[in-house]
Amino acid sequence: MITLCEQTQSPIVVLPPFGNPFGKKTAEELFEMGLGNLGDLVAYCLNLQEHLNLSGQRLALNSSNSSKPPSTDGYVKPQPKSLRVKSGKKPGGQLGHLGYTLQRVENPDIIEPHPLTICPCGCGGTDLRHEPVVRHESRQVFDLPPQKLEVTEHVVEYKLCPVSGKLVHAPWPTGVNAPVQYGPRFISWLTYLNTQQFIPLARIDQMSYDLFGQHVSEDTIIKSMKAVGQALLPFSLALKELLFLAPVLHADETGLRVLKKLYWLHILCTPTLTWYGVHEKRGQEAVDFFGILPQFKNRLVHDCWQTYFALDCLHALCNAHILRELTFIHEVCGQVWAKKMIDLLVDMNKKREEQKLVADCFPEQPLLEWHEQYQEIVHEGREANPPIIPPPDAPKKRGKKKQTRAQNLLDRLEEREDWVLAFLHDFRIPFTNNQGEQDARMQKVQQKISGCFRTLEGAQLFALIRSYISTCRKNGQSVFEELKAAISGKPFIPAVNLSG
Repeated sequence: MITLCEQTQSPIVVLPPFGNPFGKKTAEELFEMGLGNLGDLVAYCLNLQEHLNLSGQRLALNSSNSSKPPSTDGYVKPQPKSLRVKSGKKPGGQLGHLGYTLQRVENPDIIEPHPLTICPCGCGGTDLRHEPVVRHESRQVFDLPPQKLEVTEHVVEYKLCPVSGKLVHAPWPTGVNAPVQYGPRFISWLTYLNTQQFIPLARIDQMSYDLFGQHVSEDTIIKSMKAVGQALLPFSLALKELLFLAPVLHADETGLRVLKKLYWLHILCTPTLTWYGVHEKRGQEAVDFFGILPQFKNRLVHDCWQTYFALDCLHALCNAHILRELTFIHEVCGQVWAKKMIDLLVDMNKKREEQKLVADCFPEQPLLEWHEQYQEIVHEGREANPPIIPPPDAPKKRGKKKQTRAQNLLDRLEEREDWVLAFLHDFRIPFTNNQGEQDARMQKVQQKISGCFRTLEGAQLFALIRSYISTCRKNGQSVFEELKAAISGKPFIPAVNLSG
């Protein structure tokens, strides 16, 4: 941009701040510095164009073409897109879908008769009290009973021992430890509201008073959750052993606010198991601290986080992340090969879902053909993105050589081909890491409601109880009843599942 100097009214060339060591200089000063010839000006303009392209690409990033979360899209949301194709099915539940329509019960709790004494047909109100009943019809109403806390008073007998003369009493029931206390069902209810429904402590007190006429302090709710956490120690130990045996394990991590700082919620899961852990670090230090993944030897599905590559196990990459990156390169950078790779991966997954209905694996020939097509598209991408060769006189820089987004993705597609296409060779391996992302989603909801955890102990306790709740729900168990069972010393322990 050229402007005029306020003092001398001479032209000034204003160079942008990035990649420019010169600041504001007059045309004469630039000429004296050797930037007055046309070649240098062209070189600078090309450098400026590169910076503008990179800035435009950064501005074009959103949740549909990168790993950015939807919350970063702001008020202008990207147009919803999906790589799925229409199935041709009508909307709503499909044939064989298990519905939840309200059904009559054979033994209702209350039967309320309604006798017919006066005829309503318009005959003048004939007395029908002595007429025989032709038939009965009934309708059932499902409703809540009157809400109140049921108080059970335990009374034990005291007697004098005729031998020792000591005053003795009958043993108190298990769990009855104080003159006045809450029972396991109420403790389970308090824990359920906070860790499953994410209701803040003050609102739980309001709900308790509105329903039962009983205030409950925040300290009581926290103590209830701690009691559940202590009762879940057998579940926690069993869960880690089951994770070691899982043939396919999903891994993910997401930010968590604790003590007004950024901590990390680490997630390991399968379709029947969920484990959460909270740590200050995201990488290797946290992995070593939890001690689960270093001992895991089977297939780990993840989103290409560098820490996972150091693990001594088999890997599978999340193709949802790869598809979003390919979408960016196709739509923003205008590269045709990226669209070809999108179509190939989506078609592979579609064919796999069809093959799963009739067989456990693919024949060798289609697998070879798909790998060849994959490699041809990667080669096409390499030709569209040649290596960046610095000028001979450019100063040498330490560290990894700078590359474009397309080049970085091509490196991954080429070097990790077996991990990207692992879902073709083993039908137990999913196409994406959606299982891990789904298990992380509700924790983000909790953060939006509560803001952050006030203590690290509270965050870890929440993670443990959520692990239990999620695992119970995945196994078709009643969350509320299993929380009560845990308090009673019998937490739910899932069975070993080696089928994936």
